[in-house]
Amino acid sequence: MVVPVLNEERGLPPLIARLRPVLDSLDLDWEVIFIDDGSTDATLATLRAIHAQDRRLKAISLSRNFGKEIAIAAGLRYARGDAAVLMDADLQHPPELIRDFVEHWRAGFEIVYGRRLDRATDSFLHRWAARAFYVAFQKLSGTTLPEGAGDFRLLDRKAIDAMNGMSERVRFNKGLFAWMGFRSIGVPFNVPPRHGSGGSRWRLRQLLRFGLDGIASFTTIPLRVWSYLGLVISLFAFCYAVVFLLKTLLFGTDVPGFPTLVISVMFFAGVQLLSLGIIGEYLGRMYEEVKGRPLFLISEELGIEREAPRPNASDPGEPRSQ
Repeated sequence: MVVPVLNEERGLPPLIARLRPVLDSLDLDWEVIFIDDGSTDATLATLRAIHAQDRRLKAISLSRNFGKEIAIAAGLRYARGDAAVLMDADLQHPPELIRDFVEHWRAGFEIVYGRRLDRATDSFLHRWAARAFYVAFQKLSGTTLPEGAGDFRLLDRKAIDAMNGMSERVRFNKGLFAWMGFRSIGVPFNVPPRHGSGGSRWRLRQLLRFGLDGIASFTTIPLRVWSYLGLVISLFAFCYAVVFLLKTLLFGTDVPGFPTLVISVMFFAGVQLLSLGIIGEYLGRMYEEVKGRPLFLISEELGIEREAPRPNASDPGEPRSQ
């Protein structure tokens, strides 16, 4: 099990109370790796207490908040089993569904994902934006994201190794899961209310950035669009210049229109700035990649054995065992 957590001090005990009986019923050796993604409450202290009670409940504490996508990547680097299940800690991913995941995995499926039947727990704006993003992502990238699929899924060892072999730092895991292929199947479930206080921690600005990362990571069509738009505008300007030249030769010089000039300058300036902004988005991602910084840094480990796989050469050096 790979479970990223952020400020889940109160949510961990009820999660474990439901998760442990499910795992014990599978007749499999299991371990849970919690990834503390820079929590500012007592989450890490709670994880220490939990690990002291059950050594199968392990944890990795990142040096700061790197984001959920990176936290999942960190957990997969330390997953040693023949399969790993990714899930959130707020109990919106029912632990009881793991039994169905394992059953399909034993039947030969390499990826088993939870398929949300509804998004009633999300706001109308969130649901509308998500639907629009998935349509745009499929049209632009050619990669189909299964409807209702999220991070709640089981990955076979082949899929885990494939994910660990992807070194990009701006990650969109849903797209990577779909891009990998492998034999996949969805398991439908209804999303229960979020456990604990408050709603989703995702803010509008974060969701927008997440969507831009997803599209920029899987397609260069936005760059080509501005090439085509520039060609169209250039052709339009050339045609207008020919018309203006003929009109001047035939009828003389007209009094120039100041409003038309201002509108034209503002329009083309806006087009140029927007196109430069899109180029900058891709250039910024290239800059992040070529710097070669570690994907994440480990502050503390709880229960991670020395023989566990370590991050690859692009990741931080030997973390400290606790």
